[in-house]
Amino acid sequence: MRHLGALALRTGGHGTGVIEDLKLAGAAINALAETGDTASLEALWRLQSRIRHRALRKQLDTALVTAAGKQGITAEQLIERSVPDHGLAPDGSLEREVGGHRVRVAIDGAGTVRLTFARPDGTTSRTAPAAVKDGFPDELRDLKSLAKEIRGTLSGERARVEALMSAGREWPYEEWCRYYRDHPVTGTLVRGLIREFQDEGGEWHAVAPAAEPAGRPERVRLWHPIRASAEDIGEWRERIVAERLRQPFKQAFREIYLLTPAEEETGVYSNRFAAHIVHYKQLYALFKERGWQADFLGRYDGGYDGQARAEFGDGEWRACFHHEPAADDDGGYAPEYAATDQVRFERRDGRRLRAVPLAEVPPLVFSEAMRDVDLFVGVTSIAADPEWADRGEDRYGGYWRRASFGALTASAEVRREVLERILPRLKIAARCRLEGRFLVVRGDLRTYRVHLGSANILMEPDDSYLCIVPSRGKGDGKVFLPFEDERLSLVLSKAFLLAADTDITDETILRQIKRGA
Repeated sequence: MRHLGALALRTGGHGTGVIEDLKLAGAAINALAETGDTASLEALWRLQSRIRHRALRKQLDTALVTAAGKQGITAEQLIERSVPDHGLAPDGSLEREVGGHRVRVAIDGAGTVRLTFARPDGTTSRTAPAAVKDGFPDELRDLKSLAKEIRGTLSGERARVEALMSAGREWPYEEWCRYYRDHPVTGTLVRGLIREFQDEGGEWHAVAPAAEPAGRPERVRLWHPIRASAEDIGEWRERIVAERLRQPFKQAFREIYLLTPAEEETGVYSNRFAAHIVHYKQLYALFKERGWQADFLGRYDGGYDGQARAEFGDGEWRACFHHEPAADDDGGYAPEYAATDQVRFERRDGRRLRAVPLAEVPPLVFSEAMRDVDLFVGVTSIAADPEWADRGEDRYGGYWRRASFGALTASAEVRREVLERILPRLKIAARCRLEGRFLVVRGDLRTYRVHLGSANILMEPDDSYLCIVPSRGKGDGKVFLPFEDERLSLVLSKAFLLAADTDITDETILRQIKRGA
């Protein structure tokens, strides 16, 4: 069955080194669905988390329904029951004896799988000792391959569990424990999340990460801030920061997007994220990363009308994000820049999808879809490009100035709230304050205003622009953050740098600072 799964994956997509053959890939998928044994179901699970081709995705959905029907369950239940455990213990680890050394493969956090080696004297290393590397190369290769497979499963489960935030799905308590809490891979993720448990009287009670509910609950669901009061949200956020709980994805600090009066007026579409200029190739790559399907814009018939699509609410709803090449883009075959447009929603009606007014979209679905679109714009907008102002181009200059220092989006507002909670704990706290859209940092040479959306910098007193290009790679991780946020990390790294501006040695930065000081 593993070979059928590999055949479907390698012939069903680009970049695999194998000639694409969709018929062959489809035949392999159908064969797996008909077999229905455990190995086949695990293979379908792997394909469901990795195949991106639109036609094959539809065929895979049909195959999952077929395989689930044979067992009398739904396709969603089949997927969650087919997650490979890789032979791991309940805590997400596995140990083997190799050449007198204890080798441990373990899940460490939401995105890391570590391979460690314990020598006979008790010391440990993350590098394979020579005795293992030279004496047992086959066993070492198998362990590294296992770690790689676990990483793939962990990544797929993280995306799948986060997608459940738009579904509002509930589970019987026993079912939740078996397929979520106690699963060696999935459990490492969900134990870091806030969950709600329903008691016999029908009341829901939120429980902290890693904690267990009192009594014997009836049902379980993931906590979402859109269902909570502002007071409860604030208490959970304070607790996450105070107890230094790092969640597998943003949950307590998750952004909420509610229907606005302007969207009620437009009725069937939202212009909330329209009229932004974005780096197109970066946008397209982010679509793929977040599981959105999109045609590639290009200078060919039909290549000027972009539409990215993604399913929410267990596949019952679809969001459509429209975009097109920027009006005066003069790139080659593919545009360098794109302009964003409307967001619309469709509801599944049998085998078809029907356009619906925004007011009919469930709040969970609407919020989660708009959260993705906010991410697309926030990450790929030219406003987030610190070097844009130094290029000497007037093209899109007006947009860059407006967006770089304009009103904060929901994601930037959450960033501000996180800073409110962690700033007092930082060694530069006395030099920082939050002021509207900015983190104001007092250096010895000048005072700086770091925009919480774009992370771009203005210098007082004349609001001159300071260009600082971030170095490649991740930061040193010394500041605790309750979730991954590249922009928040960038804001903080700039704050630490500017608070000690007399220690800056980069001449390109110093020249800008001293120019108006």
